[in-house]
Amino acid sequence: MLMPFLWMVSTSLEQGGFQNYVEAWNRVPFGTYFLNTLIVTGITLVGVLITSSLAAYSFGTMSYPGRDKLFLLFLSTMMVPQPVYLAPSYVILAKLGWVDTYLALIVPWTTNVFSIFLLRQHFMTLPKSLYEAARLDGCSRFAYLWRVALPLSKSVIATIMLFNVIGSWNSFMWPLVVTHSEKLRVLQVGLSYFNQEQSSNYQLLMAASTFSVLPLIILFLFAQKHLAASYSRSGLKD
Repeated sequence: MLMPFLWMVSTSLEQGGFQNYVEAWNRVPFGTYFLNTLIVTGITLVGVLITSSLAAYSFGTMSYPGRDKLFLLFLSTMMVPQPVYLAPSYVILAKLGWVDTYLALIVPWTTNVFSIFLLRQHFMTLPKSLYEAARLDGCSRFAYLWRVALPLSKSVIATIMLFNVIGSWNSFMWPLVVTHSEKLRVLQVGLSYFNQEQSSNYQLLMAASTFSVLPLIILFLFAQKHLAASYSRSGLKD
């Protein structure tokens, strides 16, 4: 996994060494790109965790008419490719006046069906006796979710966080479409401009790409223990 990253770093150090990193950072407003990406990724992640927890709890533990059909409807949206709903989504945001704002970058991605699916499957493995005991102790449904179900789902939540951070951090097409001003550009869009301007200088391009990838590498190294635990628990049933 690290070989492509090491190759990228070694290429960035050719013909200039670490000065390539200084020049790449100063050539385009990387500070603005990083800040925007951090804001969008952080707020989007919080939104995904809230909506996924509530939806997964509803689909996995509560009984009501049409629950399974509604869940299948949610899953079916995963089969729709992004280009299909790109134009309709843009039209809706334009009517709301959200184009070229943080709202356009954040709100559409605060719900993730795959995250709901993962957490729902995990909630379904929790013993019903655990819920019954919590109810006898006076826990409401929300209290059970917050105090019991979510603490027992740390590995799954870590996996959801990792996947959504990577997806949001690497998002390119949507931010390119819904933002026009430089002050709202995110890292991947800014990197594409750098590529257009410096297409013949691969050292600067690789240095800029290293700035983009390094935070994700560090995040993965910290999260891999929880990721492995999530996979190992996925085959267990109570």
